[in-house]
Amino acid sequence: MVTEILIEIARAFGRLFMNPIFYIAIVMAIYLGYRRVKRERKFFHIRILWGWSEAIGLLKEGLLIALCISLLSISFGLTLPVQFLYVATIISFLALIIYIFHLLSPIIIFTASLVTLFLFNYFNVSINLFGIELNGVNMNEDVAVTAAVLAGLLLVAEGMLIRKYGAQYASPIVENSKRGLKAVAFLSKKIWVLPIFFVVPGNVIDAYLPWWPQFSLGSNQFSLVLFPIIIGFQQMTRHTLPVYLYPKLGRAVVILGELVVIGGLVAYFIPIVGFAMLLVGLVARIGISIRFVIREQKDVYAVSAKSSGVMIAGVLPNSPAEKMGLDVGEIIRKVNGMEVHSERQLYEALQINAAHCRLEVLNHENEVRLTQHVVYNGDHHRIGLLVAE
Repeated sequence: MVTEILIEIARAFGRLFMNPIFYIAIVMAIYLGYRRVKRERKFFHIRILWGWSEAIGLLKEGLLIALCISLLSISFGLTLPVQFLYVATIISFLALIIYIFHLLSPIIIFTASLVTLFLFNYFNVSINLFGIELNGVNMNEDVAVTAAVLAGLLLVAEGMLIRKYGAQYASPIVENSKRGLKAVAFLSKKIWVLPIFFVVPGNVIDAYLPWWPQFSLGSNQFSLVLFPIIIGFQQMTRHTLPVYLYPKLGRAVVILGELVVIGGLVAYFIPIVGFAMLLVGLVARIGISIRFVIREQKDVYAVSAKSSGVMIAGVLPNSPAEKMGLDVGEIIRKVNGMEVHSERQLYEALQINAAHCRLEVLNHENEVRLTQHVVYNGDHHRIGLLVAE
């Protein structure tokens, strides 16, 4: 029995690496890093994060969350038909290709997949693609229940990833305000791959674990599939600092995900509620994106040149600036006792004591704080700061 289950798990991993969307996501993550580095060098002549950061974080950053969802999926026997995963793969592929990551929210992918299969069934359409028969699912089947619960869990995962990593990948962009002044906006664009174990109709699990909890799909046999769920995210911020905007956005998505999960559980008793909850969740998720886009279109920039000092637009990782606790949006008023009002004055003041820098900084709460750091030979010659000019 143990051998058969281990073989089935090994096959599940094999199915992950056979899925073309997994490799397309890797290529897209590499491309995202390339675009970001090119953009940062255009505006600031230096990159903030390593160009491979997006690719490295593709699997790593969401792996623990994926494991938790997989355990819930397997424990409660949340089954999904193979054709549902197949349609989800196609929709994810299209969203990646057209480069609109708003469409890569799990609630959008799952709802679009389910609607597609319902339409196939309603119009009695059947398509055979690469050996997979797509003939739709009936509204009375429990797939809407499972899809709602899983979509809700994945929405929670999406919100958690946005809260934790949204600001980290926020890349500064120099723009012209309506007044013709230079200002800094921030673009965060990221994708994650969450390898999730799904239970699908097969022949191994039920043979050895007849007590396995499940939603019936007319079959008593199930298999495991390790499916790469693609979660995409993009958001521009101007009016609000990234460190404040992305946690708020992530929190809104987490709350929506929790509501969708509750609706999915209710759908266990009233199946139609599952489909309705997916549609409501889709509309609400799009509404959240639109709301945050509109509020950040104001011509009031959180980061722009200030007469009171030099405003920080970026901090390089592992630099003296980061070690001093400097953050985007803070204003440097004095360097080594000298007032500074431009980037040139900032670096001239740093040369007064090249081995040690003392800064007077105005933080986000408009409170003055002092910080200092010993500058070593291996440190960045500009202490790792990008400033708004």
